[in-house]
Amino acid sequence: MVQRLKNYVSEAYNELMFKVSWPTWSELQGSVTVVCVASIIVAVMVYAMDLVSNFALTNFYTLFK
Repeated sequence: MVQRLKNYVSEAYNELMFKVSWPTWSELQGSVTVVCVASIIVAVMVYAMDLVSNFALTNFYTLFK
């Protein structure tokens, strides 16, 4: 059991160090920019949907007062 765990850790280390291709600094910055812009767009869309639904429901409920 201990030997299997040692083997697993050794193989995981070797794969992370020698087989995984890590992004360059410029690729990482580009990815972060894309994620930030997409997050802002989604946040604005959710805010707009909240405003529209709030307006619609407020007007709907005032009809029954």
